[in-house]
Amino acid sequence: MTKNLQISALAAALSAALIVSTPGAFAAEAAPTTPTSATQVQAQLPDFVKLVEENGPGVVNIAVVKNARVVEMPFAFPGMDERQAEIFRHFGFPIPFGGQQEIPEQRGTGSGFIISADGLIMTNAHVVDEADEIIVRLTDKREFKGKVLGTDKQTDIAVVKIEAKDLPVLKIGRSNDLKVGEWVAAIGSPFGLDNTVTSGIVSALSRNLPSDQYVPFIQTDVAVNPGNSGGPLFNMKGEVVGINSQIFSTSGGFMGLSFAIPIDLAMQIKDQLVQNGKVTRGYVGVYIQELTQELADSFGLGTPQGALVTKIEKGSPAEKAGLREGDIITKLGDKKVTSSVSLPMLVSAMRPGDKAELTVIRDKKEIVVPVTIGTNSGDAVASDGAAANAGAHQLGVQIRPLTDEESRSADTTGLLVMKSSGLAAKSGIRTGDIIVSANGKLVKSVEDLRAQCTKDQVLLLVQRDGGRIFVPIRFKDEAKK
Repeated sequence: MTKNLQISALAAALSAALIVSTPGAFAAEAAPTTPTSATQVQAQLPDFVKLVEENGPGVVNIAVVKNARVVEMPFAFPGMDERQAEIFRHFGFPIPFGGQQEIPEQRGTGSGFIISADGLIMTNAHVVDEADEIIVRLTDKREFKGKVLGTDKQTDIAVVKIEAKDLPVLKIGRSNDLKVGEWVAAIGSPFGLDNTVTSGIVSALSRNLPSDQYVPFIQTDVAVNPGNSGGPLFNMKGEVVGINSQIFSTSGGFMGLSFAIPIDLAMQIKDQLVQNGKVTRGYVGVYIQELTQELADSFGLGTPQGALVTKIEKGSPAEKAGLREGDIITKLGDKKVTSSVSLPMLVSAMRPGDKAELTVIRDKKEIVVPVTIGTNSGDAVASDGAAANAGAHQLGVQIRPLTDEESRSADTTGLLVMKSSGLAAKSGIRTGDIIVSANGKLVKSVEDLRAQCTKDQVLLLVQRDGGRIFVPIRFKDEAKK
């Protein structure tokens, strides 16, 4: 039995060998499968060799030095002066007091890239911020002293100049042409290791980060670490499409999320820094709020897209154009406003004096509002008062009208929230808020507010810390009763 099995196995092996080695239909179909598949996979992988050879010399290392200095330390408590500090010291309270503190010399490193043959270099503002000395090192080991021509902290862009000629210049591409999934590469100096190359793909476009309202970041999975900041992000054509700026990390190192400033925006900022040493941004003069689905339902919208106007600054381009509180801005020119974050980016990219058209949803109808872009002069300041008497209301708030002095201070009329609970608190109403309007109607008394709370919901416009937000509140059946 065993012998028969061995003979059968041998025969099967010989048969298999004959099938593979004998020319014929079976052999022709089976043989090329593996090598052809491997060749196809290999052909699809990107080749960065030429990109690095051609562009590596245009990437520089930037070393910065901050000299040792003495700084005045504040007192432990705000507003405490030397006389009050002496009283605490006399009675032996262990409270740290103000004084001078010496900060030792600090050194750092970053990256940059050459954009003109006579020595213009772009990098991040945070790389050269407060630097007393800047040393730019090229790939051929030459070193030059750098001078900052201008920085813009809001977009994290800086332009540095070195005295040199015939430098290798990188090609500038278009970040607007990038697609999610496209291969990209970064060259920089992570941890001071010059001309380090890493690669990945574009993970997302126009990514809004909470700390940056003017930059629609390019998100990638390219490995970026401390020292990469200010270095270029390349597409596969060898063109610069971004400036590596930030990473998301809980460890301090790369975790798969890196963010680059789009080169289209960076070059606009660069032009202003070179010409004027500073950046002037467009300005409309509206306070805006993100649309939630609940707010969208309140305004009769199908999807929560757009920027909800909560306040118009006096004398602003928005006021002159006729914009109103409760308008929902959906377009600036032909560019969509998908969220409240995207509007400041679009407006700031325009120059003061430019004329534009805002597409607005007002009273559930779409209208076009012409506006002349102004100059950004900072945020308006407003404050609210505090006081005593209260009135109860079914919303779960204790409220009272603002005094004349409080109205002047807050630059509004309305009802001051003394205490928030129940439906109001759950919906986000806080003590100290000022209820300006309900369902688009100004409220100056408890009766004004109560009159608007007769349906299934009420849409409140609330002023808080100088800004305004809309708060929708849905009533339960028992609350209405």
